[in-house]
Order: sequence, then C-alpha cells, then structure tokens
Amino acid sequence: MTQTLETFAPIADRYDALYVDLWGCLHNGYEPFAAAVSVLKAFRDKGGKIMLLTNSPRPRPSVARQLDKIGVARDVYHDITASGDASQFSLAAGDVGDNIYHLGPAHDLGFFDNLPADVLGDRIITRVPLDQAEGIVCTGLFNNDTETPDDYRKTFLYAKARGLKLLCTNPDVMVDKGTHRIYCAGALANAYADMGGTSLYFGKPHPPIYDLARQRLNELGQIEDHRILCIGDGINTDIRGGIGEDLDTLFITGGLAASETGTDQQPDPEKLETFLGAAQMSPTYAMGHLR
Repeated sequence: MTQTLETFAPIADRYDALYVDLWGCLHNGYEPFAAAVSVLKAFRDKGGKIMLLTNSPRPRPSVARQLDKIGVARDVYHDITASGDASQFSLAAGDVGDNIYHLGPAHDLGFFDNLPADVLGDRIITRVPLDQAEGIVCTGLFNNDTETPDDYRKTFLYAKARGLKLLCTNPDVMVDKGTHRIYCAGALANAYADMGGTSLYFGKPHPPIYDLARQRLNELGQIEDHRILCIGDGINTDIRGGIGEDLDTLFITGGLAASETGTDQQPDPEKLETFLGAAQMSPTYAMGHLR
C-alpha cells in the first residue's frame, strides 16, 4: 500500500542514499525547484549520498554542465548517472555497429565524445547518412518543439527494411519543459519497436543504468539496498525501474502524472489509487512535489 507524504522529512532518516530523477522532480528544464533543492541539501548535510539518476541522452559531464546552466549547484549532489553513460558502453561495444546514423539534435553530439576506451578498443565510430549506416543512435527528435513520432514513420520503415538496430539513449517518452510537454527518444524507440524494428534500451527502467549507478554509489561508500530510495515522476521509468531493482520508491505525482492524479499541491487520493491500479504499480510513497 502506497503511503502519501506531506513532506520528505518524516522518512529522511530511513535512507542513506537517494537516486533522484531530474526533469519534473529537481527542475523543469529552465530552473530548479527551490523546495526540492532544500530537501537534497538537508539530506546531504546529514550525511546522505545523492545520486542524480537521469534518462538524459547526454553523458555525465554534459549533464553536469546543463545543470550548471539551469542553476542546480554542484554541492546539491554527489554524482550523476545518466542513460547516456550506460548507452555509451553499448555503442562502444559495437551493439549497433561502427557506422552510425545519429537521430537527434545537434546539441546531443557530445554523446559521441569520450567513449569508454577500454570497451571501444581500436574500433572507430563514424557518423554517416542513413543509407550508409549499420545502426541508429537515437538521442531524441530533431526538433521536439514541432515534431512527433509520426514524422519519422518513413525513416523507420526504411531502417526496418534494412534491419538496422536502434540504440535509444533516453527511454523517456515525454517530459515537461516548463509548461510545454515534449517527446523524447523513448517515444521514437517505442514507435520503431511497434513497427517491428529492434530498439535497445539502457536507461530507466532497464537494469544497465542501475548497475552503473550502483558502481558509482559504491565509490562513495557501501550502502545496503534497503537504505536506498528512488525518487521520480515517471511511473513507467523511475518507479517501475526502482521496483524492478527491489528498491523503495517515492512517486512525485505533480510531474508527468499531475493531471491523471489530480495533483495541485497533493494528489487526489481516489485519482492516485485509480492511476496506480491502471499502471499496476505500488510505489512505497507518493507526494505531490519533493519538499
């Protein structure tokens, strides 16, 4: 049974580490949520470890720079694990070949930088046009302000006919950027898979990102699983992933599911129960916003 919380404080002492989602929990794409920042600072000041766990297609250094620009200070967290990090290992391992078609905006090109050399070896990854590609790396839509997955149907039909695998660097389907909801790479990967293509996923809710997060958390100190809490607003990414790893979860209802859960400050109890029942998910806790 999911316990609804007014604030984070009553459960803070139960945990030694937090896996914290970014969009919808810590920031809205433009600015940080002051209350969420305060929660993380208080947790860290008491000795807790904070791992930002994001489905961003960008690797850790790029995510940190993006957070700098938004205004999330580096003393708010200890480390970052991104879907882009886990996906880089897949690309370096040759899962989609060496000649790659990049499906995504130019500002995601940093994904191809600093691939893990111990995995890559002597191989060279080259970005090429689609008709020369051995596989696809999808970091998002070319223009997520105006496009939808339907705009890529012709591309995907061609790719499927050639048997190309698609490496999805961000399994999120949608995020809220300010007040505008935009599609992410996960929406394209799901559309390709629905058409019969092969999509590979490494971010939440899939195990590779959690394996990498655990490795990085261990560098900060050994923490038992029952002392780790996963916080996120994505029921099918953050919450499903945490439950799949047998970790406690805190569902932030005022993000992606604000409408479905009737959340202003707090979720409507009946709507929350209906939403969780339809999703067949039972997070440990729920709260309107991290505060």
